[in-house]
Amino acid sequence: MKSFAIYAVTALAEIAGCFAFWAWLRLDKSVWWLIPGMGTLALFAWLLTQVDSEAAGRAYAAYGGVYIVASLLWMWSVEGVRPDRWDMVGAAVCLAGAAVILLGPRTA
Repeated sequence: MKSFAIYAVTALAEIAGCFAFWAWLRLDKSVWWLIPGMGTLALFAWLLTQVDSEAAGRAYAAYGGVYIVASLLWMWSVEGVRPDRWDMVGAAVCLAGAAVILLGPRTA
């Protein structure tokens, strides 16, 4: 469960950092948005190293499912666009896949 908590905070950092670039380039916000954006992207990279995994690729793969769910929550809460049922079904499938990757039994 600790890994999922780390993934949740990691996703928030990544989405916030990417949104800062989106705001600058697509929403005509000030270039100054890039400073906190770069900071949160650096935080994202550091947080991802805190996940307990033997392989970076496995940590990244499992994170992908959490990122998808977090992106839809961001879309809903920040952008005001409510996810539809297909967004929700897709997110559930991705989250289930992330759980299998992260929690599946490993042979030595």
